[in-house]
Amino acid sequence: MNTSAIITSASLAFSSILCSGQEKIEKPNVVIIYADDVGYGDVGAYGAKLIPTPNLDQMAKEGLMFTDGHCSAATCTPSRFSMLTGIHGFRHGVRVLAPNAAMAIKPNMFTLPQLFKKAGYQTAVVGKWHLGIGDGKTPVDWNGDVKPGPLELGFDYSFLLPSTNDRVPCVYLENHRVVGLDPKDPLFVGKKPDGVTCTEYPDGKKNPESMTYYKSSHGHNVSVINGIGRIGRQFGGKAALWNDETMADEFVKQAKKYIASRTKDQPFFLYFASQDIHVPRAPHPRFKGKSKLSYRGDAMVQFDWAAGEIIKSLDDNGFTDNTIVIFSSDNGPVYDDGYEDGTTVHTSTKESDRGHDGSGPYRGGKYQIYEGGTRVPFIIKWPGKIKPGKSTALVNQIDLMASFAKMLNIKLKPNQGIDSRDIFSTLTGSNKKGLNYTIEEAGRTLAIRQGDWKYIRGNFNKKKKKQQAGRLYNLSTDIGEQKNIIKDHPEKAAELKKMLDTVIKTKTGIRSIPQAGIEPASKL
Repeated sequence: MNTSAIITSASLAFSSILCSGQEKIEKPNVVIIYADDVGYGDVGAYGAKLIPTPNLDQMAKEGLMFTDGHCSAATCTPSRFSMLTGIHGFRHGVRVLAPNAAMAIKPNMFTLPQLFKKAGYQTAVVGKWHLGIGDGKTPVDWNGDVKPGPLELGFDYSFLLPSTNDRVPCVYLENHRVVGLDPKDPLFVGKKPDGVTCTEYPDGKKNPESMTYYKSSHGHNVSVINGIGRIGRQFGGKAALWNDETMADEFVKQAKKYIASRTKDQPFFLYFASQDIHVPRAPHPRFKGKSKLSYRGDAMVQFDWAAGEIIKSLDDNGFTDNTIVIFSSDNGPVYDDGYEDGTTVHTSTKESDRGHDGSGPYRGGKYQIYEGGTRVPFIIKWPGKIKPGKSTALVNQIDLMASFAKMLNIKLKPNQGIDSRDIFSTLTGSNKKGLNYTIEEAGRTLAIRQGDWKYIRGNFNKKKKKQQAGRLYNLSTDIGEQKNIIKDHPEKAAELKKMLDTVIKTKTGIRSIPQAGIEPASKL
């Protein structure tokens, strides 16, 4: 059976599932449980031995576990941007955002929550945002309505840490308001107006002794809040400060409250974006020592607990059978990432020296263009609809937009989710073939994966004023990307370079390129 026939068959099967003699089509709820800096090898089902993850392992047994699942970039902001817009971050210069950065997703961009709202869903985001707040034209008023933000991008409800847990402001934001803010102690990010009196926090550079939780190893030493140095400067807002050790509890509480408030009359989409296991790793004391890998391992145990609580809440409220749950991560693992938290003995030492490697068998991790940077855990569960098992199909989070559009029978406009391709049949297991190719991104470096072949584009070296040579690997014989074989296979390198260049130059996106779907093809 050819691919188009398979997709048609899957679509008809899904339609029959939805209709099944009912006049009103029932749509499944969708919950994305998104980890932060969790690598391929950090989950038991993917090979972790020193970190217990019973809840995620159970999800892997009950769902479809992908062994070649990817986020779009090796850092968080562009991965989140791509998953929620279906557009590669490099097209808009999206990088890891500063504490006071404006929204990376512009209000005129079509988003995943807007797709679900178009289909009649309620939508919510709980957890880490790190996609910017405000329009960049006027300063964000942290003491009034904090917007534009998630609510302007299609979410009906949001409960966030606005940036990320190693950056200011260290407060929760519910919809448009900072939670628990005392107007007598106004909140400012970056600098405060002259003549305003508010709380001033220690400067970690001038007063390193103020970092009492653990010391900064590099760069996380400006405003010291809760004994932890942060990136960026915060003034005021003391009454609204979060407690790092109870952050996971707070996010789980808010997510469970949201789930419990839903009814079966209207489907919902929940994007649960955990702060774990991002630095500063500060797991609740009840998780201390639950792994054999210090703060990082214990934070992973805490994340597994959080994922289990979300899944349990769906069950307790009768939503399990009609809910698609997806678990994945925003990028690969990182060890010392700004704090001396005991994760590594030295900044140059990997946890693999203790018998654990968060990247599993793959090279690299966060910030790096190698497989360990973007190949992450990727599990999808839908009881009774998706047959449990393992899949070696190549899939990417950026393709959730077009895949859910297919599921919901919504046709994307040419300017919507331009890099997102329909792989719904692959995600639900009816098609064993994955993407023909996918793009990987790390900083300003881009790569293309096609089957076992991987080509990494050479960047322009400004100092030497010359173009660097690309690199070519074959993962079937070199899973660790140790041997650059570009000289041995110049034709394949040229073919993949042409494909990647075509993707970069095609401003209308991958979906507009012929043979860009899951139909196998050797070249564009």
